[in-house]
Amino acid sequence: MTYSIVAKDPETGDFAVAVASRFFAVGMLVPHLRGGACAVATQAFISPLWGIEAADRLALGEDPGVVIADLVARDGGQAIRQIHMIDAEGRIGQHTGADCVDWSGHVSSPGVSVAGNMLAAGAVIQATLAAYQAHMHLPLAERLMTAMEAGAAAGGDKRGTQSAALVINKGEAYPWLDLRADDHPDPLAELRRLYDVAHERFVYVAAAMPTRDNFSGVTERGGIDTAIRAADTARKAAGVSSRSFATDLEV
Repeated sequence: MTYSIVAKDPETGDFAVAVASRFFAVGMLVPHLRGGACAVATQAFISPLWGIEAADRLALGEDPGVVIADLVARDGGQAIRQIHMIDAEGRIGQHTGADCVDWSGHVSSPGVSVAGNMLAAGAVIQATLAAYQAHMHLPLAERLMTAMEAGAAAGGDKRGTQSAALVINKGEAYPWLDLRADDHPDPLAELRRLYDVAHERFVYVAAAMPTRDNFSGVTERGGIDTAIRAADTARKAAGVSSRSFATDLEV
């Protein structure tokens, strides 16, 4: 009922998961990331415990293949589970249970894995992977959204889509970006809107947040306000309106 992509950006080292499904709030349970360490997506007849445990173990340096073999051996429901992951070394692990609903399967290339179940056809994950690889010049978030849109154009979830999510970690324990469309007629388009709204204010605040290397972060907001105003001025000069539903966007 879901297709997803997990990736490690070769330039920045950022980890990400993007997912879409005919299932409510897919972003609540599918993505599991550990800053600077891994990205995991657990799906099909979902076990959130698979995602949590896999991410924790990859963050400790375990091999993805070993982790998956152990999960499969311990879980009587493994035949209806699907999981895929990438670790800090770029190692990929994938499992599609034999009883996952057709079409189901997975593909990968260095730095990226795509998996899906209950899809219109295998072309969905092939198109998703190809679009990701063809747009390496784009920022990671835009590359992932483009890839997911290509998968949707190839048929996507064969029942349609209800929800989608995009999560990116930039090395911290918390995400840099965590976007979710939990119940929407066009959730991938909604992710695009949310991404645009994030670039009106949020990304400038996110850049000032405390980090492992700078526990205090930025403690005065002058630079943040200046960056937000500059972005607003540039957007207006280009004739682009705010995409936010908020009624008051005063800095």
